[in-house]
Amino acid sequence: MNLTISGHHLEVTPAIREYVQTKLERVKRHFDHVIDIAVILTVDNLTEKEKRQKAEINLRLSGKTVYVESLSHDLYAAIDCLIDKLDRQVMKYKNKVQDHNHQAIKHMPEEENPAAA
Repeated sequence: MNLTISGHHLEVTPAIREYVQTKLERVKRHFDHVIDIAVILTVDNLTEKEKRQKAEINLRLSGKTVYVESLSHDLYAAIDCLIDKLDRQVMKYKNKVQDHNHQAIKHMPEEENPAAA
């Protein structure tokens, strides 16, 4: 798995890099078929009162790319919200992949159906 963390108008410090990596462990624990992760952290300086921190991620899985973004006034809060959204999307994809491979009992032939007996 390749992990790329980049910053726009922001220097990615080792503390921020470590924080993102520890948060991504939760996603890797749920679903380990991740090919590539690209994290982009951005600071938009609109005015002094209105600084916006943006975190976005592209997660490549086999057969699908998941894109999630989050905005907040604090970069760490944006990363937390981003990981929560990403975890929900990955769990949804994992359940879809697992459920898709199983046939329903109603579609099985009558002689193989154990519920009919």
